[in-house]
Order: sequence, then structure tokens, then C-alpha cells
Amino acid sequence: MTDRSPDPSTLRSPLYGTMDRIPGGTMVIPLVLGAIVGTTAPGVLELGSFTTALFATPMPLMALVIFATGMQITPRSIGPVAGTTGAILLGKTLVPGLLVVGLGFTVGLDGLLGISILAMLATFDNSNGGIWLAFTGKYGTRTDRGAYVASAVNDGPFFTMLFIGAAGLGSIPLDAFAAAIIPLVLGIVVGNIDHRWTEILRPVPAIVIPFFAFGLGTGIDISAILTGGITGIVLGLLVTPFTGGTTYLAYRFLLRRGKRSGIGFAAGTAAGNSIVTPAIIASADPRFEQYVDVATVQVATAVLISAITAPLIAAWFLRRHGALSNPDEDGLDERGEPLPAAAGAGVHAAAEPGQGRDEDLDPATGRR
Repeated sequence: MTDRSPDPSTLRSPLYGTMDRIPGGTMVIPLVLGAIVGTTAPGVLELGSFTTALFATPMPLMALVIFATGMQITPRSIGPVAGTTGAILLGKTLVPGLLVVGLGFTVGLDGLLGISILAMLATFDNSNGGIWLAFTGKYGTRTDRGAYVASAVNDGPFFTMLFIGAAGLGSIPLDAFAAAIIPLVLGIVVGNIDHRWTEILRPVPAIVIPFFAFGLGTGIDISAILTGGITGIVLGLLVTPFTGGTTYLAYRFLLRRGKRSGIGFAAGTAAGNSIVTPAIIASADPRFEQYVDVATVQVATAVLISAITAPLIAAWFLRRHGALSNPDEDGLDERGEPLPAAAGAGVHAAAEPGQGRDEDLDPATGRR
């Protein structure tokens, strides 16, 4: 009897296929949908049980991606992760922050175009770790994903306090920082003890990205654009070209990532909790009290806009240089070049020692 089952290669994929054709679409589209639902029908997300757990609580899924990322990191790759983290902090936080401070010395705390120095710093010196994880999960390497630690470091008002010269007013929350990196460290330990677990969890980022992107979107209020006005939109449109651009330069000239340097633009975001930074700064330094109300709305607008523009611009740069693919899946190195062991042999040839291919496993026992 002839098998009349359809050829999988001919099956249409109207949902995933459409998203995947848009650069960064598997993250941006769920993010926007989440923002629409969170703004127009937040009650749906508060039904409780599995509905709330899946669609309104992205943190567990993000933690799973971090844990799975740690499993891909070997002792040989820890150095590159630290180097990439440092380059991101330099490009996304230190350089933009110093430039804004320099602008403040020139024009004063009022800033330019109705955007205060406080609003600029609160937006430019931090990054959205969820957006970074989502984008690098699809187009980056395990080194890129491991460098999400940069978002744990620049999160919160500490660097803003540092840049405005409020010495002694801020402190690094070591417990929060430790909580952010524990899943990564555990993943590194487990992955290096048992390479089989590394292979099992390798697809995790691609699987969960659309789900936690939707969850991230539910925390973004679209109405912020309306209340933020033109100045908030301008601030939001500056975040990715400015801070993502400096991170791109760090990727290109410090990390020498070549045609894959466009990933740096994915760091050009503003973290959601930066919305409260103006109020925190004003409580520590009354000079900024007059800017808090307007700055808070402007930052909220920038958070939403940058969450959309960063992955789109980063994907555009990668596509322009023919690097819009997942290097881990294609057996490529950090710069998009074939790994020596993988050239002509596929990605499995680049596996770490002890990581045999799934095809070599006995299906009954799971052993080689």
C-alpha cells in the first residue's frame, strides 16, 4: 500500500513560518502581541492557573534559558563569555553614560529637546536582559547568551547614580546579582559533568523564546507612547542607534566579530525597571525632583520602543552581512566562520569531547 502521507517539506507553516520570515519576528511579534493583550485586556492574564503561568510570568522561562545556556559553556569558553560581557558593559553602559554626562556639563541638567539628563541616563545606561536572551537565543552563540550577565550588572539605578556624581548614594545589590547568575553557574556545572544533559537542553532557547517574549510584552503598557508624547518617542528612537551602535562598535573592533557584529545592536534597549530610576534618583538627590514626572513617562515610552527596534535593527545588520542564522546550529564560530572540526562535517563534529552524537545512542538504553 502506497504511503500517501504529505511530504513534511511541502507543509505550510502560516504561523511560525510568517514570524520566522521577519527578522527577529519570533521574538518581536509575540512581544507586541503581549503588549497589546497586557494593555487592552489585562484581566485575561490574571485568570490564574496555567494561563497566568504561561503567558504572564516570563521569569521562569528566562531562567530556564539561562540554565540551558550555562550547560553549553565549557571551561574553554568562560574566558570569551567574560570578555563579551565586558565589551557589552563598555558599549552599552560606560560609553553612553559618559557621553550623556559630558552633554550635561555642556547644556545643563535640562538636557535637549525637552529630554532631561536624568531621562537620558535612566534610559541609556541599562539594558533589557530578556530581549538580549531572546535575540541571541536565535541568532547568537552560547558566548553571546552567557553575556546576559551584563544586564544583571547594569540593571537598576546604580550606574545612573554613579554617572550623576551622587557618590555613596548607590550600592551594588550583591544578593540580586548572585540570584541572577546562580542558574548560569549551575548550568555550567551540570553541563560539564553530564554532556548528555547539554545535548538534551540545546534546543531550549528556540522553543521558549516566543513564550517568554509574549510574557515580557505583557509588562509593557502601549499607552505610554500616548502619554509620553513626542519627546518620549524621540528618546525611544535614539536608544538603539545610539547605545546599540556603541555596543556594535565594541563587537566589531574589540571582540572582532566581523559580520556577526550586528548582534551588538540587540543590547540597545532599556530595561523595564528603569522606569522607576528617575524617582529613585530624585529621592537621593533633590536636584532632580523637578524632572521626575516627565522623565518617568519618557523612559516608559523608550522601554517599549527600544524593545521593538533593537531586535529589528540587529537582525537587519546580520541579514545585510549574510549572518542571519544560528551559528551554533550551523557549526560556525563567533565570527560566523566554519569551526575547524566542523568544516565539511556538520555541527556534530564540533561537539565537545565526550559529547557523542544522538545517532550513536542505543534508542532502548540511551547509552552508546
